[in-house]
Amino acid sequence: MTPKQIERVQNKIKNIRKTLYNEKRMFGCYDDSRGLRYVPLNLYLKIGDYKSGLTYLRWFNKNFPDDIGMPDFLFEWTIILFKLGKLKEAELKAIQTYFANSYLLDKFFERQIIPIEKYENSNLENPEFAEYLSYSKNQVELNDFAEWLANFEKSENFMETKSKFHEIGKRLKTETDTETRRYLLKQLYQLRERK
Repeated sequence: MTPKQIERVQNKIKNIRKTLYNEKRMFGCYDDSRGLRYVPLNLYLKIGDYKSGLTYLRWFNKNFPDDIGMPDFLFEWTIILFKLGKLKEAELKAIQTYFANSYLLDKFFERQIIPIEKYENSNLENPEFAEYLSYSKNQVELNDFAEWLANFEKSENFMETKSKFHEIGKRLKTETDTETRRYLLKQLYQLRERK
């Protein structure tokens, strides 16, 4: 990117942050139904400003503590953490990305997306949503990340978590007992958050 292009992206980030700030000042809270809060991370990645991206994520966590994030946002979060050498945190975020949409990693690695029989909590978890991911293993600036993620996918930790995720997902798809469903959803949450 040229310095002028980087400056334009930085101005776009400032405008989004200003809009969000004004929203809070005006209403006393954020009413970001447009999803503006998710946009800056992609822009920080575009200009390779990972430190500012992490600063933004801290702000995001503080101001949207209950927001689990869109699947592609979680994927971008994983990239930021990896690029800054925060590998344990990146592993957890990669798992959370997988839980948000188990097809995103296939899309990133350009593998055939094969629907999995599992409980899907929202439309964000389906194979069609994965098609919107704008990152690929072939992007030069993501070569190191792609190599790390490919190795992490083969790790015992990821394989075991993935297996449990699918096992619980299959049970949730057919389970009708409220208490059992509640228990399974709690297990799924604990697995996602590593608690």
